[in-house]
Amino acid sequence: MAKTKSTTKPKTGKQKLAAAAPSAPNIDIGITQGDRKKIADGLSRFQADAFTLYLKTHNFHWNVTGSMFNSLHTMFETQYTEQWAALDDVAERIRALGFNAPGSYREFAALTSIAEEPGLTDSADWREMVRQLVVANEAVCRTAREVLDVADDADDAPTEDLMTQRLQTHEKYAWMLRSLLQ
Repeated sequence: MAKTKSTTKPKTGKQKLAAAAPSAPNIDIGITQGDRKKIADGLSRFQADAFTLYLKTHNFHWNVTGSMFNSLHTMFETQYTEQWAALDDVAERIRALGFNAPGSYREFAALTSIAEEPGLTDSADWREMVRQLVVANEAVCRTAREVLDVADDADDAPTEDLMTQRLQTHEKYAWMLRSLLQ
């Protein structure tokens, strides 16, 4: 008997997308399946926020103009380069927990807490770019703290360490950017 393809439309909006890897053997790392799922869901939301921030930072690197061009162009490049490398660490942690990491624009758009603010590329106002990056870095920090709490409850030291590192980085970025607006 032939199988038919499902015509169900993909879900839209906020959703949890951490699906178990299809061919993974049982995982026994001292964290229950339920806790690993909660952590992976949180890390997936963090990954979406971090990727959205990365895209925003890279966009602003390309499009910044004005008297602060050189300083901001360099600062944005430093930040998006570091952010890009960190995305891999988060995805690998999700995989180590036995789940698939989000990796498509659709998944990131559904999971991120960072709002898209259209039209800035056209105006290229550096102050607004910096303001948006402060807000986005702070959003990443809030999501990291949520994941940190879940990881702490499950005694997941590697995820706690990863989120602590990301918090230190994004709090520093928010502070440095905020200082430009004072």
